[in-house]
Amino acid sequence: MKQRLAKFMARSGVCSRRQAEELIVQGRVSVNGQLIETPAFNVEGDEQILLDGEKLPALEQTRMWVYYKPVGLITTHHDEKSRPTVFENLPASMPRVVSVGRLDINSEGLLLLTNNGDLARALELPQNAWSRKYRVRVHGKIDTQKLQAIEGGVAIDGVHYGKVKIDVDQQIGTNAWLSVSLSEGKNREIRKLMKFAGLEVARLIRTSYGPFQLGNLKKGEVREVSQKVLKEQLGGRFEI
Repeated sequence: MKQRLAKFMARSGVCSRRQAEELIVQGRVSVNGQLIETPAFNVEGDEQILLDGEKLPALEQTRMWVYYKPVGLITTHHDEKSRPTVFENLPASMPRVVSVGRLDINSEGLLLLTNNGDLARALELPQNAWSRKYRVRVHGKIDTQKLQAIEGGVAIDGVHYGKVKIDVDQQIGTNAWLSVSLSEGKNREIRKLMKFAGLEVARLIRTSYGPFQLGNLKKGEVREVSQKVLKEQLGGRFEI
């Protein structure tokens, strides 16, 4: 069965589908000796597909890991500023993986990793409505009306942010812990929403992504999701 070249590349775990499309446009991918320069190219999968002259990794069973990303790591394979990355700090025994979404350098907590780049992209899409939950420590005066406005969806600097759920778990003076749930996950969304509410984020921890939980993982630890759980949680909705 034919499929887009970028999808096949992502399934091999070498990159995400979006990254694969960029690599193809850059002229770095060939199929049976032919240089491909458009993502609108289909393959069966049994062709000789080379990236920068090297064969793609053999397709493996889809696997997933939950990782506690510490503050200070970049969620990228290559950082132009040479800052430490998530992938440089994973166990050497792990295969090449991509992340499901990102956490910025100052955020911590649950990061899903998989060897199936096409699955990673599918799990990021807003239409799949997977809830991301966070514990957020903020500094400032809680304005209930502003928080309620944010919960209904707001526009900030021309960008619309959808509905979120915010609970004030603890408040001592001008410090508070909030629980925040959202499904879109735009770039630095929670930090921008809190700033809109007049609050400064002091700590941001992602505790869950869809059905997957941070649990008792410690900073820097990684744990593979069992195939049984993976099939139970994803098998009915996603191609794994």
